[in-house]
Amino acid sequence: MTTASTRDLGLAEMAAAIAQGATTAVAATTDALDRIEASQPKLNAFRVIRRERALAEAAEADRQVAAGARLPLLGVPIAIKDDTDIAGEPTAFGCGGDFPAQTEDAEAVRRLKAAGAVIVGKTNTCEIGQWPFTDAESFGYTRNPWNAGRTPGGSSGGSAAAVAAGLVPAALGSDGAGSVRIPSSWTNLVGIKPQRGRISTWPRAESFNGLTVNGPLARTVADAALLLDVAAGPHPGDKHTPPELQVSEAVGRDPGKLKIALSLRIPFTATRTALDPEVADRVHATANTLRGLGHEVTVADLHYGIVMGASFLPRSMTGIRAELAKRPGAQVDSRTRFNAAMGLVLGGPALFAARAAEPLLHRQIGRFFDDYDLVLAPTTATPPPPVDAMDGLGVTATDALITAACPYTWPWNVLGWPSINVPAGFTDAGLPVGAQLMGPADSEAMLVSVASQLESELRWERHRPDAWWERPA
Repeated sequence: MTTASTRDLGLAEMAAAIAQGATTAVAATTDALDRIEASQPKLNAFRVIRRERALAEAAEADRQVAAGARLPLLGVPIAIKDDTDIAGEPTAFGCGGDFPAQTEDAEAVRRLKAAGAVIVGKTNTCEIGQWPFTDAESFGYTRNPWNAGRTPGGSSGGSAAAVAAGLVPAALGSDGAGSVRIPSSWTNLVGIKPQRGRISTWPRAESFNGLTVNGPLARTVADAALLLDVAAGPHPGDKHTPPELQVSEAVGRDPGKLKIALSLRIPFTATRTALDPEVADRVHATANTLRGLGHEVTVADLHYGIVMGASFLPRSMTGIRAELAKRPGAQVDSRTRFNAAMGLVLGGPALFAARAAEPLLHRQIGRFFDDYDLVLAPTTATPPPPVDAMDGLGVTATDALITAACPYTWPWNVLGWPSINVPAGFTDAGLPVGAQLMGPADSEAMLVSVASQLESELRWERHRPDAWWERPA
């Protein structure tokens, strides 16, 4: 048996190593916790570190392994985003203040534990998950493992940083406007935004009026699919329950020759946006790889229309207001207070109209899939911005900044359909960027199949950041 560092093992590899006795759950968990704690002063990926509880859970996992138990993630250390409840820990959701410990696990956490996973901590997220940056007055900056001066993205930036740095083999995040896909693109990870309801958001019957879903971040398609399958499944109180699906079965499966639309058109925005030429080049390179795999890739832009944008804002802002109201006395940025106030204005008729528009949007965008099997688009318009780019900005300037960087992902949250970020390479400055594959309802298996084809050609999991956070100051 070896107790050497498990940082290079993926999710499935670590599960196999523990099951086969090559390492133990306690050794793997201790190693992860030690590296998390050592990285915190510089990387700052975690809000909560569960050393005592996680080691107790790992010891129990080792007892189960010794007794012959076999579970998909038995003894494997993973992380969850701090918008998801785990019993015994607060759910600050990026806010400052003291919050009570939760008394029950979220449904997704319950399923992860039932699969044997050891949850080592809760990862940082911006205040109420609003921005593609992960920083707040309450915890400081979470930094990108590929470049200390850049953001890992958000709002699942802590999860992305933890996985990209090798602190854990995979993590759970959430995506309400791209918050799994954006940080995945900026940290060279695979991030899946599944169909709405695929992973339960309980104790929320739906999250942010149906915009937000939970999703996995991992270094490989297979590991992301495994975490998705383990976490997936309904709670009786869920508002959305899609048909059961095992996406891991699609990894390595030939999807056949597909018709893929390459769409670089930026959805409607109220501020000026432009696609960075280096990002465009990397997405075109991904399209060429798909052509080499036998797919028909055609430039064909999606036209979302103004209704799509008008339906997003009421759902988002009223969701921010509802989440902030759950945390009385929370210490938050003035921009968060403004957005929560906007949620009051946009409640009622505006929210009703936004929800009523969804069937129309499904039909409108659904017609595009009469001609194409899936869409390839940039995940972000720019490489990762400086870590402090949001500092000192007002509401209008902040909106302009985040829209310019991340205008591509939010429409699929309005639709509730699945999308997956795949690494698309690096800029000349060595910054990761991504491309997203977007499909119609319940198309995760097709997206995973195509993503695994790309991975077999591009082998992005071989690229790892220089561990600057481990060097002495």
